[in-house]
Amino acid sequence: MQQNHYDILIFDCLGEVSMSSQTVNTVDDIFDSSLNLEDTHYKEGYSEGYTDGLNSGKDEGNQVGLKTGFEVGEELGFYRGCIEVWNAAILVEPTCFSSRVQKNIKQMDELLRKYPFPDPENESATDTIDSLRLKFRTISATLNIRLEYDGYPKASTIDKSGF
Repeated sequence: MQQNHYDILIFDCLGEVSMSSQTVNTVDDIFDSSLNLEDTHYKEGYSEGYTDGLNSGKDEGNQVGLKTGFEVGEELGFYRGCIEVWNAAILVEPTCFSSRVQKNIKQMDELLRKYPFPDPENESATDTIDSLRLKFRTISATLNIRLEYDGYPKASTIDKSGF
């Protein structure tokens, strides 16, 4: 049986050329590579697409995680600021809030302190932030003030405000 060695040039969709070496055992093997051309290109395309998709998925996941983490941190910072202001008011005038409101402020402070900052994927993080939101609404309603955390203003809000 005669063996021949062939170098095959492969052109991808960008016009880049790569070389593939094949050893052909018979004359029939020369035509097998031509007949399997579609399958070869399909497999190469799938492999490249999978790799590119994996890389872009990681990049997109990183961006979404960064954005979500920032938003959660911003909300927690808002609650920390409210707690600090309320505690400062209590230091200046201990009777400015009822004992019930002071108790709720202390509970909100404890909830914020037990938020799992090092492990945001911890299941208790969602429960803790939900409890913080509820406690914040309770304190705001009891004080009869309208405080809301809306995050950064949306583009439509900026246009309406004149900034």
